[in-house]
Amino acid sequence: MKPAFLFMVLCFVPRLIQAEEITRIWLTHKTNDPSKIVVNWMSDKPGDSVVRYGLTEKYVQRVELNNDTTLHHVEIPLKHRDTTFHYSVSTGNQHSADMTFKAYPTDELRVAIVADWQGQPDLSAVQNDDVHLLLTAGDNIARLWDQCGEGKKDCIKPYAKLIDTYPELFRSTPFMPVLGNHDREIRPRGSKPPAEPVYDVEATAFRRFFELPGDEWKWYFDLPDFRLRFVGLDFNHISDFNTTWQTCHAFGEDSQQFQWYKKLMQKSPGFVVTLYNERNASVRNQAQKQWQDLFQRGTCCITGFGYFAERAEVNGTPYYNTALNGRGHQYPDPNSKFLAGIDSYILLSVKRDGPMTVEIKSLKNTILDRQAYDVSNQN
Repeated sequence: MKPAFLFMVLCFVPRLIQAEEITRIWLTHKTNDPSKIVVNWMSDKPGDSVVRYGLTEKYVQRVELNNDTTLHHVEIPLKHRDTTFHYSVSTGNQHSADMTFKAYPTDELRVAIVADWQGQPDLSAVQNDDVHLLLTAGDNIARLWDQCGEGKKDCIKPYAKLIDTYPELFRSTPFMPVLGNHDREIRPRGSKPPAEPVYDVEATAFRRFFELPGDEWKWYFDLPDFRLRFVGLDFNHISDFNTTWQTCHAFGEDSQQFQWYKKLMQKSPGFVVTLYNERNASVRNQAQKQWQDLFQRGTCCITGFGYFAERAEVNGTPYYNTALNGRGHQYPDPNSKFLAGIDSYILLSVKRDGPMTVEIKSLKNTILDRQAYDVSNQN
């Protein structure tokens, strides 16, 4: 072999075998157990799913699934608190860089709740709060059909784009979203109900992409050390129920959703925060106001239906509205106590054996409203 040709071969071969980097990675929980976390990622080529992790970059633990897929979900156990975990993922010769996430704390928990991501705003304020968990109150994407084509229920491209927009946030913070109507919009809505359904009520793409507890379109997640429960419900555009504009599951007193929530609220762990994506006043009145009666057994409700920031109070129960795009038309709750047209999110802080503080914050990290709740205040 001629020296010049040999040199070209030696230079080209490493490029052929060079491993591709995996960068689209996000964390979730698929069970009601904070001692386990799911590492999710997408690879360019199908293959197995491997997570290596430990307390340093010298990973001492490994979980592997022998599958053949480009969409990966691997649950790993977490045996430590108040520390930082290092991890990396791989599929075939594709792998990620070393990444980190915080274990849950033992003294103070911080949780951010956001809604209405369509504008993909700067979330530096949320990241500066160094939260342990990120939740939503719906509308995590703009819609499905404009990136996927009309009628396609299982297309996950908009969710992949969401992860790509905030890569560091999602690879370092467990994420548990709640459904809004935009998350399942498979056809243009139009000015009147069309012949075919506009929304995929079963939220196929959402449930395919995210690993969440239970049915995934509804879920709950407990953090026993802080006597705290989060509940995600499926409420959005309820006035369109039983039309081709229907977007959510049934919510009447005989529905699976109502009976599930009623049973869940019979015994409270302490604080209960309920999340959904519908106007608070509308939800309270459903099932002859039985929903309101159930909400009063918890601590507060949070929605992302309106494009404004708000706190209302009904019979001592607070109802919040938050939106990353908070400069829309305002339609105040009849019981509104705080209302502002500003881009916002909610920061929830709970001290072990202490109160839960709920702050409405601007995206410039200023506190707009602050309230503290004790377990003893529960109705």
